[in-house]
Amino acid sequence: MTQLNGHTEAVDPVAYTVQEEPLGSTRHIRIVGIGAGASGLNLIRTLRLNLSDYEVVIYEKNADVGGTWLENRYPGCRCDVPSHSYQFSWRQKKDWSNFFSEAEEIGEYLCRVCDEEGMRDSIKTSHQVVSAQWNEKDGQWELAVRNVETGEEFSDYATFLVDGTGILNNWRFPDVEGLDAFQGPLIHTARWPKDFDHTGKTIAVIGNGSSGIQVLPALQPGAEKLYHIFRTPTWVLPPRIQAWKVMGQAGEILSKIQMDAQENFSQETIEKFQSDPEFYREFVKKIEVEVNNAFPVVLAQSPVQAFARAKVAEYMTLMLGGNQELCKTLIPDFPLGCRRMTPGHGYLQALTKPNVEIRRSGIKRFVAEGIELDSGEILKVDAIICATGFNTSFCPRLPIIGRDGNLQERWKKETPKAYMSCAVAGLPNYFMFLGPNAPIGHGSVFTLSEHIAKYITAVIKKCQAEAVKAIVPSRAAVDDYFEHITAFMPRTTWAAPGGGRSWFKGNGLEEGPVTALHPGSRIHFFHMLERFRGEDWEYTYLHAAGNRFGYLGNGFSTRELDPSGDSTWYLDEEAVVR
Repeated sequence: MTQLNGHTEAVDPVAYTVQEEPLGSTRHIRIVGIGAGASGLNLIRTLRLNLSDYEVVIYEKNADVGGTWLENRYPGCRCDVPSHSYQFSWRQKKDWSNFFSEAEEIGEYLCRVCDEEGMRDSIKTSHQVVSAQWNEKDGQWELAVRNVETGEEFSDYATFLVDGTGILNNWRFPDVEGLDAFQGPLIHTARWPKDFDHTGKTIAVIGNGSSGIQVLPALQPGAEKLYHIFRTPTWVLPPRIQAWKVMGQAGEILSKIQMDAQENFSQETIEKFQSDPEFYREFVKKIEVEVNNAFPVVLAQSPVQAFARAKVAEYMTLMLGGNQELCKTLIPDFPLGCRRMTPGHGYLQALTKPNVEIRRSGIKRFVAEGIELDSGEILKVDAIICATGFNTSFCPRLPIIGRDGNLQERWKKETPKAYMSCAVAGLPNYFMFLGPNAPIGHGSVFTLSEHIAKYITAVIKKCQAEAVKAIVPSRAAVDDYFEHITAFMPRTTWAAPGGGRSWFKGNGLEEGPVTALHPGSRIHFFHMLERFRGEDWEYTYLHAAGNRFGYLGNGFSTRELDPSGDSTWYLDEEAVVR
């Protein structure tokens, strides 16, 4: 029905006609990914294994692949997840040099995987997507892309847009007055200059997150003097290998591993990994179990939390030499997990050295000769190292304009909400890796991205084979999911008050909803993504009449028309569903 000159008149709907194609036919689609880190590489591989009749391009703003492991190369930079968990399950590396790999080795691994898997043809480095707008009529994303080297901009399109830019690579300086006032080198750990020599200098290291905890002991021996400035203490974990040997399920296998004091694997151990696949497999799986078992520690008021907190406090006291002043300054009075828990090889010991001074204080401003603290004290330094993290607001770095306007503007005004961390209401045919409330703090990003890539690919495959023009999670489903998150988070220490600023909460706030973490364990997240809940999504169909069964076609199936296929496959299948 329609209104015409004040009268309601009937309008004939488009007549339904049968499509002259067999069931199982697919339409050609174009997929554009943003970011060639671990998620982007996983996406390319998963699409290859599951789709046909498609094209994919990944735009990467940097000059090479690797994402955060290309950008972060400060002294001491390494992963705080065990190396043998921090790898693709489908491309395992048996010669990791250390139990916790350094940034350079992880970056080299990603580049080698990309090259050996022949992925570079699908990746355009030094290209940045600068805007994306949904075209409802055509059912596609209209993109503006910039060649970073030449500055030239051009247009592209995508049937499906997949955002793999990640959360921990949009670095930021501290929000203080006078950033331009300091006359010496002002360095962020995520943009470390290769030619910077700290030897013999007086240095300030701002921040005690994972970057600060890693860079400080690397700089301390060569510095003339080092000031360490932070507002809130953080829990520094003891070596995990020791804890797992005593209490974990990996104790027996770890007793067969040879490592030096810096946790470098011996050549004999690396050769055993390479020559004994059963031993290597057992080691990898036992370490993965330990990574998965970390979740109970963050359950508030649990016996595991209380026991772990006591043990970590005992360890920190020991590493600080029992110095009461240092212990009071550095050992938190809030639960484990309020802020990210970080293993800190050599960090606590470095803080006891005579050339290190601690300032637990806010910063009033930068001045020409250094830093003015809230107390009014001015620290005169030769260089300032900002280990101050990243913008973790989830607000996109480019305009993403969907049915409800620009997501940038929406998420500046409201708490970011996503459907199972990988889709957003109002943005059809748009998916993301590690969006709001993904399990980014739960373990290896590599394994997480594998599961997310499979989930996204399954949705794309459904749309491609079932004549779905556009698919988007319903706002009701997103709101219900967020309601569950909000009700669950008080069970965890992530939401506990008193832990200071944390990137777990919206963009590093002291209070507010937990936006960076999944409401459950890693296994809980994997299990959740096993099934596509079609009832949570809204569909627009390609058929002019809007008939959802248009894809059934002419009565035949591609399974019976393919001369190389097995048209009696059902005789070989077990009656098992998952």
